[in-house]
Amino acid sequence: MTVSKEHLLSRRGFCLCCIGGAATATAGGWLTPRQAFAEARGIVSLIKDSAATSPIVTHKLRGNISALEGSGGTVAVLTGPDGKVLIDAGIGVSRPQLTKALADLGTEPITHLINTHWHFDHIDGNAWLNAAGAKIIAQDNTLKYLSQVQRVEDWDYNFLAQPQGGIPTETFAGEHSLKLNGSTIQLRHYGPAHTDSDISVTFSEANVVHVADTFWNGIYPFIDYSTGGSIDGMIAASDANLAATAEDTIIIAGHGKAVGTRAELREFRDMLVAIRDNVAALKKQGRSREETVAAKPTSAFDAKFGNFVIDPGFFTRLVYQGV
Repeated sequence: MTVSKEHLLSRRGFCLCCIGGAATATAGGWLTPRQAFAEARGIVSLIKDSAATSPIVTHKLRGNISALEGSGGTVAVLTGPDGKVLIDAGIGVSRPQLTKALADLGTEPITHLINTHWHFDHIDGNAWLNAAGAKIIAQDNTLKYLSQVQRVEDWDYNFLAQPQGGIPTETFAGEHSLKLNGSTIQLRHYGPAHTDSDISVTFSEANVVHVADTFWNGIYPFIDYSTGGSIDGMIAASDANLAATAEDTIIIAGHGKAVGTRAELREFRDMLVAIRDNVAALKKQGRSREETVAAKPTSAFDAKFGNFVIDPGFFTRLVYQGV
């Protein structure tokens, strides 16, 4: 099977995530994880290539908070006299575009960087942002994964440990709070969700929350079982996000539509529950994984959520693994 790189990288937001697996659609169907990595240089290299040239789109929200879309997972920025506070670091090769986008938000220096979890597309820029002045803060498990070689089985890829400058220097287990630029920033660990290192970042006064990869707005999510993720954990994280937000809360998603609403989050949660239950019922009947895929347990949601790199079959396989 051959895949056009132009087609691969033209899909909206493809560079936004290192989600491996089903890399792209072709006339014959979606690539499996191993097929994707068998392609010339592998999915991670292709994602980096895309990030190197993709523009950064800036969404100005409220309370001096912006969301930057186009370098890995959605990056949030809080500006003010205490310097720029970044939520996630994007992919390192998009440093020129990200540097310009940050400069357009003001002249304040970069002083703080919060990692929402350990995945490459959220932390690859850690080292250069640290060199630019950012203190890196993360949950304990993010530090653990970034300090060692870490394999993601569904991506068939081994990630090397981060260089010293890319390692968080301040970590926490459950909750942590900061007061910067007149904003109370609350960090909360979900427990096992997309991974077991995920946190939410709430800007209390502005009523804005970055829920990162616990919310893929309008698309099927990746679940990283290699580092503690689970379908039930994703649902629990969605329930926690709904409980912690109001109808007027601005919700920043890790992937998909960058800036979301509580209604979109609720729709995402309901999709997860319905597909989890459908797949569990088929598995209980004794269906194999591929028989379950063939039964199309996601069909009611495919038109809405199935048009990105996690296609219906790949998502069904992920859910099957966890029920």
